[in-house]
Amino acid sequence: MSPVTLRTSGKNFNMTALDHNMVEALRAWASTHVPPSPTLLPLSDVHRMQYCDLTCQLLGKAEVDGTSFLLKVWDGTRTKFPSWRVCIQDLVLEGDLSHILRLRNLVIDVVVYDNHVQMAKSLKIGSFLRIYSLHTRLQPVNSESMTSLIRLEFHLHGGTSYGRGIRVLPESNPDVDKLKRALESVDLAAIQPSNDTCQSEDEDNCLTPSHSDSDLVSLYAVERCQQFCATKLIDHHYLEKTPLHAILQQRAPRQYRILAKLRSYEPRRLFQSVKLLCPKCNSLQEVPCEENVDKIFQDAATKSPESKLQGMSLYDSQVWATKGQGGRRVAVHFLRSHGALPRSDECLILIEGGRLCEISKLSSVFGGVIPVRSGPEDLELLDLAAPFLIRGKVCHYGCKQCSNLKPIQNLRTIPNKRLWIPSSVAEVLGIVPLQYVFVMMFSFDDGTGVLDAYLKDSEKFFQIPASEILTDDSLQRNLEKVMDVICPPGIKIDAYPWLECLIKSYNVTSGTEQRICYQIFDTTVAEDII
Repeated sequence: MSPVTLRTSGKNFNMTALDHNMVEALRAWASTHVPPSPTLLPLSDVHRMQYCDLTCQLLGKAEVDGTSFLLKVWDGTRTKFPSWRVCIQDLVLEGDLSHILRLRNLVIDVVVYDNHVQMAKSLKIGSFLRIYSLHTRLQPVNSESMTSLIRLEFHLHGGTSYGRGIRVLPESNPDVDKLKRALESVDLAAIQPSNDTCQSEDEDNCLTPSHSDSDLVSLYAVERCQQFCATKLIDHHYLEKTPLHAILQQRAPRQYRILAKLRSYEPRRLFQSVKLLCPKCNSLQEVPCEENVDKIFQDAATKSPESKLQGMSLYDSQVWATKGQGGRRVAVHFLRSHGALPRSDECLILIEGGRLCEISKLSSVFGGVIPVRSGPEDLELLDLAAPFLIRGKVCHYGCKQCSNLKPIQNLRTIPNKRLWIPSSVAEVLGIVPLQYVFVMMFSFDDGTGVLDAYLKDSEKFFQIPASEILTDDSLQRNLEKVMDVICPPGIKIDAYPWLECLIKSYNVTSGTEQRICYQIFDTTVAEDII
């Protein structure tokens, strides 16, 4: 059994001799009593793009470089796909090379990285091993006659997540007896010998990829993020990357870290991606168009402002009549702060009878504009189909279903009347404010599968405020630039940048049907592409 290696992220942790003995006793017991993991597979059942545990015998080993080490192992079975070989001509190989060559179709090369190298160096030839969280992937083969051939690679990456590592199995382990019997039953005469130290590149030893079409992601793509990655994670860096095909086979809810390319996205007209989201009931609605909002203001303007509601303790009022519009009267109420009127850019105004074009002009001068109408006893907000507050070019809306409107007089309870923060205004008026969010569907492809995930984000992902995108041409151009980088038009998908993203799965029930959906979270585009 391999020795205990102390690993801790804390500086104040100490492992005593008693702790060592306890761990050793537990490991000895587990080796004969704990059933094998469901990920424990023979080489004959291993597939591409997979993490698995392998019980095997060590036939040879060699140091590749300072951070990686080669192990040549077998378990008596043959992989369904031809395996990749590390060329050993320039390496010092420990082991019986002639025996390895006789078994060449049954031997695989495992490349071990980082913190597992020292353990690999200490292994004895002929020992029986359990390799945990062994990663398989497909690798391209250079060939003059066949340019798209790939083979199966085996890698033991650095780190200890998911129990990743190597353990020497004791002779008493029942899996060792089973493995010995399998190795003894191998028909060596049926295996074609080879005099080469590197695997032959004959056609029958290569695998033609099933996804050979030029518009698919190559299955042999590098997973170590050494290529250009156009996104980065905000949190949950501890999560291991999971291939898409594995995610699609698992139940919800769960969280994943993926590395994939953006095959396509919807909507293609980016301004259509901006929606209004209620944080309370999670309902989504379209942003009202200017024509519909102006129609609400026109209908409200048919009723003249009540004179008895002008010049109250909360505000000063001014009223004027428009020319050539049927004598429409417009009232503007200027809210006082500590009994006096503040500067125009800090002053909140209430407006009755105004049209959208007039309100937009006033919002560029004053700290904020609230459209109102005269009620029986006090001023009232208009229908929540219209904005409850306009600041600058941004219209702020409330949820009809979740809001419970309160009197306008509650505005006097806001402590800081110079900022007029929309959330504070909404709170005192009993409004649940709707949030501007980008809502898009991203279709990811990592070569193992295609997964559709929602993006529902206000400003984290694009680092662009969704509330301002519809009124700012420069922000719209920035959004187009980002999408052209992460999903470039007119080129093959293999040339697309990688996206490292966090996604979460969740169950959705529609009638009697239940399905699993996926959503992007805690991910942002890299600063250098904005």
